Amino acid sequence: MSNPSDLERDVSRIARIDAVSLILTMVKHTTGMRFAAVARVTDSRWVACAVDDSIDFGLKPGGELVLESTICHEIRDHRRPVIFQHASQDSVYSEHHTPRLYKLESYVSIPIIRTNGEFFGTLCAIDSVPAQFDEMAVLNTLELYAQLIGVQLDMQEAQDNTEVALVNEEETGRLREQFIAVLGHDLRSPLTAIGMSSELLEAKLTDEREHGLAVAIRQSSKRMSELIENVLDFSNARLGDGIPVNRVLTSDLLPVLDSVIHEIAISHPDVSITRHFSIAQQTFCDTGRMGQLLSNLLLNAVTHGSRDAPVSVTATADHDDVVLSVTNQGTPIPQELISLLFKPFTRSHAGGRGKGLGLGLYIASQIVAGHDGTLSVCSTPETGTRFTARFPGIRKASATVQTRGAAINRPAEPQQ
Repeated sequence: MSNPSDLERDVSRIARIDAVSLILTMVKHTTGMRFAAVARVTDSRWVACAVDDSIDFGLKPGGELVLESTICHEIRDHRRPVIFQHASQDSVYSEHHTPRLYKLESYVSIPIIRTNGEFFGTLCAIDSVPAQFDEMAVLNTLELYAQLIGVQLDMQEAQDNTEVALVNEEETGRLREQFIAVLGHDLRSPLTAIGMSSELLEAKLTDEREHGLAVAIRQSSKRMSELIENVLDFSNARLGDGIPVNRVLTSDLLPVLDSVIHEIAISHPDVSITRHFSIAQQTFCDTGRMGQLLSNLLLNAVTHGSRDAPVSVTATADHDDVVLSVTNQGTPIPQELISLLFKPFTRSHAGGRGKGLGLGLYIASQIVAGHDGTLSVCSTPETGTRFTARFPGIRKASATVQTRGAAINRPAEPQQ
């Protein structure tokens, strides 16, 4: 049985999942019903964690229904979806107490199962009028949404547990191994399925709003994939294998940087991003890692920077070096945080809006170190906050095509 603090924690975790509000909106559009919710269902309580209500049903996050008055406690036992479009004409649910008590005609409820097999609750939709939809299509779509919520809950729990355990140095190694195992094995497969399904939805939906919501779900799954990759890179770097860096002479660097800027501009339409590139056509680098570097720096800038000024991205040549910088305006980083920026599991507390794992800048510093370069930061009210990566843009006689291990395990030193 869950105690009150456990239920409050579960409601809070659902509230921290940005995709839930989009999912509930998509559930309403997919089913045609006007109420959707995520519920935590235990052996004694039914608690609303998130609600999208267009019929004034009266439930708010944290609100409760009597467990026995719902169908969800039955779903908790048999763990199968329940769906009907017209209760008063349904052979099973026309006499059921739940539709009668709450005056429901249409209903769908999907169990939310954690990757460890634990029953969390349900993703449900209801309405007081009959609904018309393809039941199989609705079930398939909502089951994917329920799976996405379960995966996100696993990530929230893993992050919470990590932050608690990191206080105790002796727990760090064991927790990291368990965390990586969950991310690498249990989360990748369902996340891939969610990403592919959202792409299919994008292709099929013609309504502009619905299409936009499908795009948002795909972008959320992409962000989750990036978090997983950051944690896997962190594990490699800290355990001694290093982040693999495959440096080759390539002319693809500028297209990769442009692609990263384009993707982030689409996902953050309220932020203006300017660019200025002036480097040699060919550069000795790992373009994939350079794209990851810019993505981490640019996401940091759009997350913590002011919305009233553009974020600037520049890539210039300084003799044989490439200098890549990202600058944003806004509240300067406090001096006491400067020395912590490139440490893992550290997030800025200077008014930023993001909720990451605190690995982006650490991974960025490791990528630059893998290119025999440096990553520095300068943050003042006059110039804004500028992260600058500098690395050799040509292949030197002593350079190897692939560098890894101890060569990139040294931390970058932030400079004022």
